[in-house]
Amino acid sequence: MILVEKKRIGHIPVLHIVKQKQFSDKMPLIIFLHGFTSTKERNMHYAYLFAEKGFRVVMPEAKYHGERGEGMPERELGFHFWEIVITSIEELATIKDELVGEGLVDPSRIGIAGTSMGGITTLGALAKYEWIKSGVSLMGNPSFEQFALWQLNEMEKRKIQLGLSNDEISALLNQLKKYDLSQQPEKLNKRPLLFWHGKQDTVVPYQAAYHFYEQNRKSYEGTEDMFAFITDENAGHIVSNAGVMAAAEWFGRHV
Repeated sequence: MILVEKKRIGHIPVLHIVKQKQFSDKMPLIIFLHGFTSTKERNMHYAYLFAEKGFRVVMPEAKYHGERGEGMPERELGFHFWEIVITSIEELATIKDELVGEGLVDPSRIGIAGTSMGGITTLGALAKYEWIKSGVSLMGNPSFEQFALWQLNEMEKRKIQLGLSNDEISALLNQLKKYDLSQQPEKLNKRPLLFWHGKQDTVVPYQAAYHFYEQNRKSYEGTEDMFAFITDENAGHIVSNAGVMAAAEWFGRHV
């Protein structure tokens, strides 16, 4: 039987999913991060598959989402996109430290995954934390600065007033650099990383992630099975069933 526990780790609301017979065991951990405007509960199919493979799974609620929501309309929430991403990256340490401290997690076997905004957060976390053993980015983008500039350009095209000065925009872009994996790919250090992306995605465009993959394949020479990119030629901004299964299989091999 797989248990689903609703709890808080520090101030962070999470779902905790694990096989009942392993509830108190020291286990490998997968932290799964949901997408923009989504909630932790809407990604339970991932958690079930991961738990079935013998992982402890934690699904945190992102800032301003779900239980942490403040009733913002989607357009206003979009102005906080990078604040949400950075907060989620920083909160991963809180989650990891508490579970390791409780003796529930093997600190050498921790994987991070997410969809869309959660995939972006996953890639930023790999730039920050050496303790992540393996990652799965589903519709993510490792090029934080480039993606932020693309978002700003899209807002300008739609005549959306951001309400930030040039200095504030420069400060944001400068802050993003330290989480930008595309500018420091050596931080991967040959850790296992899987990308899944639909080629027709217009929300988080496909090309940036694939370009990063192509640029860094050589660093995995001799361990090519630890760095992979799955392209769905027909998919837009939604993960196929095959993509969901691929994420579970990846962690089964690489955590």
